Amino acid sequence: MSAYSFIDHTFDVVVVGAGGAGLRATFGLAQYGLSTACITKVFPTRSHTVAAQGGISAALGNMGEDDWRWHMYDTVKGSDWLGDQDAIEFMCKEAPSAVIELEHYGMPFSRTEDGRIYQRPFGGMTTHYGKGTAQRTCAAADRTGHAMLHTLYQQALRHDAQFFIEYFAIDLIMEDGECRGVVALNMADGTLHRFRAHKTILATGGYGRAYFSCTSAHTCTGDGNAMVLRAGLPLQDMEFVQFHPTGIYGAGCLITEGVRGEGGILRNSEGERFMERYAPNAKDLASRDVVSRAMTIEIREGRGVGPLKDHIYLHLEHLGADVINERLPGIAETAKIFAGVDVTKEPIPVIPTVHYNMGGIPTNYHGEVVTVRDGNPEAVVPGLMAVGEAACVSVHGANRLGSNSLLDLVVFGREAARHCAATVKRNTKHRPLPKDAGELAVSRLDRLRHAKGKLRTAEIRLNMQRVMQAHAAVFRTGESMEEGIKKLSAVVESFAEVGISDRSLIWNTDLIETLELENLLGQAVVTLHSAVNRTESRGAHAREDYPERDDVNWLKHTLAWLDEKGKVRFDYRPVHLKTLTSDVEPIPPKPRTY
Repeated sequence: MSAYSFIDHTFDVVVVGAGGAGLRATFGLAQYGLSTACITKVFPTRSHTVAAQGGISAALGNMGEDDWRWHMYDTVKGSDWLGDQDAIEFMCKEAPSAVIELEHYGMPFSRTEDGRIYQRPFGGMTTHYGKGTAQRTCAAADRTGHAMLHTLYQQALRHDAQFFIEYFAIDLIMEDGECRGVVALNMADGTLHRFRAHKTILATGGYGRAYFSCTSAHTCTGDGNAMVLRAGLPLQDMEFVQFHPTGIYGAGCLITEGVRGEGGILRNSEGERFMERYAPNAKDLASRDVVSRAMTIEIREGRGVGPLKDHIYLHLEHLGADVINERLPGIAETAKIFAGVDVTKEPIPVIPTVHYNMGGIPTNYHGEVVTVRDGNPEAVVPGLMAVGEAACVSVHGANRLGSNSLLDLVVFGREAARHCAATVKRNTKHRPLPKDAGELAVSRLDRLRHAKGKLRTAEIRLNMQRVMQAHAAVFRTGESMEEGIKKLSAVVESFAEVGISDRSLIWNTDLIETLELENLLGQAVVTLHSAVNRTESRGAHAREDYPERDDVNWLKHTLAWLDEKGKVRFDYRPVHLKTLTSDVEPIPPKPRTY
């Protein structure tokens, strides 16, 4: 340990991650006058929020009647009743002000002819509680995440937020169940830093890179989730992994749901618009779990396209070049680069691809991390918060509706800042850190830095990704997942044989990727075990051996702990079927209808 020394920093609040949620929390905190550090392993505008395409939902009513209560109903139904209705009410009610706020910050939304924010229809978004189609998704062409991330970063700079860019967070500093801060490695010069804070906010995104085919950036390794697991805290609802219906075949790049919102149509090898059979009302704009399963069934039953009949065609040539160039320019470019097609003349080959993690760090709607303690399933973990895809609030439940993710980021990023402003006194003196603060992080770093095994990181990672792709897929069975657990256990054991060639601490990408792989392995284990444990089908978790939703036994959140020996332990939290205010009645579970 003597080979390492720390550079210490003290702040009121530390934010880990600089995507949409992290940036919204960071500049909100700076706005309230709290001393704030934002630690990020990539430059802020390279965070994965930049890849979001279709839009951000809010019941503005610019393109037809709308109401936040209808938005709430759609979100609860889309979640297959696993979403917490107090948090969903909060998000949908706050949505219009959050979007107008973004507009005032300078976000360049697309516009209607009379100058209002343009809104497009999206899957599962309705009016009058399912009777009509809502145009609720506010868009900046098909580059909404890009526009939003740059807007938020500009605001963070305006408010003089302090950034620690290209710092890799290794582990939390915990003391008697309380989070005291975080340890991070400055990748540019190899120095180790301890960040002490009254509140630590994790905004580290999802873990899509546990899968072989995903729309996630290579940086999406769920580092915050893994730090929480190592701190002896649980993750929630990890069995729910969303497959986006339209990833480019062979590349995995996202083709936004906004394409179907603008009138794009899925067709099989017979030229049939098959979604009319699976969802007669919503058709191609059914929720993502429904469309992904429908496509998978079409491929399984021999109606896929291409030489191997293993994918589906997404047609948008009928929309015309003018509409495509105005509203979907990025999609036209992406399809040209990654699929080699001219979307004005030919369809895009697509396949369901891992896109989003509904599960994550359990929180309440303020962003405070919760756990089960002394029989209390809402016990707050002192000093620790989480927002964005890293958090499980749970507004998405078993299945996220498209365009609710960008909303989740700004609403709960803003609320986390508000809550810190209400509960943290500026520049309050900190207790001294324990003598061994950061030693666990250092021992982890040192162990992997000097790993001399015979297996390369990339080899182990590929083995993990193939197991997850095959055994935690769109359709699941207990038998297949049990087999997956055995294979994944072998992969986890093989990690003991990992070897890296670079021993330095300066820009050691080999070391960083190995740390990220260890993070991914823990989350992969918890995901597969949680999926085997839930003996029903709900939202994105579709089991062929348990095809029905079971509200009697499974209307509850899964909590999963992972111990040092790789054993998974479960407990549960009740779904919040109560609402936050008297403005809306709780929505009771109903049979599936699409």
